[in-house]
Amino acid sequence: MAHHHHPKLLASSFLILFTFSSLSTFSHAHFLLEELHFANDRLKNAYVALQAWKQAIYSDPYNTTANWVGSDVCSYNGVFCAPALDDPSLDVVAGIDLNHADIAGHLPGELGLLTDLALFHINSNRFCGIVPPCMENLTLMHEFDISNNRFVGGFPNVVLKWSDMKYLDLRYNDFEGSLPPQLFEMDLDAIFLNNNRFTSVLPATLSKSKASVITFANNKFTGCIPKSIGKLNKLNEILFMGNKLGGCFPQEIGMMEDLNVLDLSDNNFVGTLPNMTGLQNVEVIDIARNELSGYVSDSVCQLPSLKNFTYSDNYFNGEAPACVAAVAAYKGSISTTVFDDSGNCLTGRKNQKKSKVCLPVLTRPVDCSKACGDGEGGGNNNKAPSLTPKKSPPKPKVSKPHSPPPPSPPPVSSPPPPPSLVYSPPPPPTYSPPPPPPPVHSPPPPTQSPPPPPPVYSPPPPTMSPPPPPPVFSPPPPTQSPPPPPSPPPPPPVYSPPPPTRSPPPPPVYSPPPPTYSPPPPTPVYSPPPPTKSPPPPPVYSPPPPAWDDDVVLPQHFGSAYRSPPPPAIIGY
Repeated sequence: MAHHHHPKLLASSFLILFTFSSLSTFSHAHFLLEELHFANDRLKNAYVALQAWKQAIYSDPYNTTANWVGSDVCSYNGVFCAPALDDPSLDVVAGIDLNHADIAGHLPGELGLLTDLALFHINSNRFCGIVPPCMENLTLMHEFDISNNRFVGGFPNVVLKWSDMKYLDLRYNDFEGSLPPQLFEMDLDAIFLNNNRFTSVLPATLSKSKASVITFANNKFTGCIPKSIGKLNKLNEILFMGNKLGGCFPQEIGMMEDLNVLDLSDNNFVGTLPNMTGLQNVEVIDIARNELSGYVSDSVCQLPSLKNFTYSDNYFNGEAPACVAAVAAYKGSISTTVFDDSGNCLTGRKNQKKSKVCLPVLTRPVDCSKACGDGEGGGNNNKAPSLTPKKSPPKPKVSKPHSPPPPSPPPVSSPPPPPSLVYSPPPPPTYSPPPPPPPVHSPPPPTQSPPPPPPVYSPPPPTMSPPPPPPVFSPPPPTQSPPPPPSPPPPPPVYSPPPPTRSPPPPPVYSPPPPTYSPPPPTPVYSPPPPTKSPPPPPVYSPPPPAWDDDVVLPQHFGSAYRSPPPPAIIGY
């Protein structure tokens, strides 16, 4: 006869066995801990933390943690010891560097026991989950690099507890939500936030930052650039590309005298260029793929340190002779300074947009404050001059492609520092079992590129045209106006009679000419009416995620290379 075991009896037996097994494991571990000898209690705590971390690792293809055995934690791969800052007679774990180890796992809470840790480098691995809150105990943290992993959740607020931190690198993860305003009030030298999923406006505290490098690239930031950006007098490089920022460029951008790299490409900026004559040290200006218009002056094209000025795929309708000459010199291989004016509305120039694409944008009034929402972004509220009389009916916007694939390497690698030092030297480009470091100037978009943002400034014409004012006040529509949509019924006759013959001549649709040295705008007779329905934007193809091959070849880039700055020397470490 078959024996039938009661389910509750089986569950109870399993629980007893599991409890006994757990207690046995715990007792064995406790016994081992008591049997081991440590030079001090801090190294004993480090042993507990590192053993817990080793248990939280699912994959270690290079056996990096294979020698994490025994009480000599200072001999563990990637672990570095130094005399304690508060007691030089004690050796403590002061640095961990597991860059490019391709380890998969998570960060256990026991890492909060490493209270002497000042350097934490684990970039280019497969760590996931969140940054545990107990890591706020690591108050001596100086460099925190967890880039190119798979961390999730909101911004890791533990970093706000680290008053001595100088270098923060969160690139290439899946952090989301808003940025804490306190971040930019910290005494940081480098803030790398690019290629995550942050969605907030830019905090007004941005102007308080003392950093030399800040990257917001390839997230989902919205709103405007704060006017207070001009106060960032120590900033060398700032990257805004690949977001959903809008409004006009604040004039204060031209006050950033030490700026070397300014990348505002792939956003929804409108209006004209500010005065940039103050950017005497700038090497790279990239404003491509926005909705900018107006005149490109020689004061920008003749900046003394300029090596790359890319203003393609906008709606500029005039450029100074110095800019035309610079483009020709670059295309003719006479100059190595990159100039690109393609994809604009420049009369007589090659590779420009068609007039039927340009007219709807150039004849629409520019509202610099429209994208700034409730003002949290602090954008420029000065409206750019309208290019046409305000009575001109709105024209449909022609969407532009966003987020072209930039170079696709993963982020910076920092080689392990020698045991006597805590901080890694600047990473050489050749060190990397997994992928080499990228130029941060143009990081790839995230693994899941966001869809192109919807047109912000020019919704399609309403299905019912608003009724014009009474005929006595209404001038006849411009000859270039598009025919009304056929679908809606005609409005009441009193509002839509043919314009009276005594009405004054219609205002011209084309914009007033730019300065006298600017080429005139396209002649209206050659401008066909814009289509009643905007063509759909071309599909955006996301590049593949960062490769893990060893033979990645980095493309040539211009301007400053983005790399981890060497850590400042601190007495004791």
